[in-house]
Amino acid sequence: MANDKPADTAVYEKLVQALLPWYRKNARPLPWRRDREPYHVWLSEIMLQQTRVEAVRGYYERFLTALPTIRDLAEAPETQLFKLWEGLGYYSRVRNLQKAAKKIMETGGKFPNTYDEIRALPGIGPYTAGAVSSICFERPRAAVDGNVLRITARLTGSEAPIDLPEVKRGVTEALERVYPAGHCGEFTQALMELGQAVCTPKSPKCEACPCAAFCRANAAGNAEKLPVRLPKREKRLEQKTVFLLTCAGKTAIEKRHGKGLLAGMWQLPNVPGHLNANEALQAAEKLGAKPVALEKELHKTHIFTHIRWEMVGYAIECREESGAFVWATPQQLAQEYALPTAFRIFLDAAQD
Repeated sequence: MANDKPADTAVYEKLVQALLPWYRKNARPLPWRRDREPYHVWLSEIMLQQTRVEAVRGYYERFLTALPTIRDLAEAPETQLFKLWEGLGYYSRVRNLQKAAKKIMETGGKFPNTYDEIRALPGIGPYTAGAVSSICFERPRAAVDGNVLRITARLTGSEAPIDLPEVKRGVTEALERVYPAGHCGEFTQALMELGQAVCTPKSPKCEACPCAAFCRANAAGNAEKLPVRLPKREKRLEQKTVFLLTCAGKTAIEKRHGKGLLAGMWQLPNVPGHLNANEALQAAEKLGAKPVALEKELHKTHIFTHIRWEMVGYAIECREESGAFVWATPQQLAQEYALPTAFRIFLDAAQD
């Protein structure tokens, strides 16, 4: 395998020299860059996992308006947390945010300032610990994610699969050898900016890149072919039948079990497998919903990290409210109960 090791220190030193002045001129004015308050940076980094920058802006502002301090986060009721997070997905992230906030409050209320202490908080991995410790506390710790691995693979022309732990470890060590004293946070954010705005997965803007002159992929004209990844695992397919049960303007919802995917979240009632319309009405009857009319049949797909849900949904008007469910008004669904996107898409589709 060609070029399967990180480039030598000289290339990384050139990266520092090129990136800092470029970042000072080109950094986007993102809301979490207004200050280096650890709570703000930490929250933004957790929100940005698996989520686009533009999608996070509004969530970030709303979250901090509702919960402006770590104490507020630690004391917030779970229903409020989930509602603030609704639509962002990966709800374990917000659960771990609160667990970490509680731990911080239990140990004096001050956010820890070393990499190891930050890393020890619930839900914080090496990337987030590196980001917070470098941006907020000027620690020379790298925040290496897919963006940074893509940048370094192209710079060095590396064909080593970036999924391999040893590749990530090598890149981390190489970066930390050249982290610029006094500009650690700036360098971390510059790498983030380059990966998000210029050295993108598809159609990288090599002509606008400050590293173009010493990038091996640019010289070889194969930037879009890098980085190399291991073959992806097939997502497990699960079929579900979802019931959108309504009665006098209210919708039936229930809580999921406390373990596994979307644990403890509110959901629309559902069963495994695909039922036809008659079977769905019979199933609704067994659930105690007293169906009156089948109003709409809906087909939706939702993709999680390792699972693909193929869902058929039935909008059914009911004669009376079954005691097996919570019956929520449209206002409660909008303001109080947080439904994962996999179920909310049925609410939205039923209104079309």
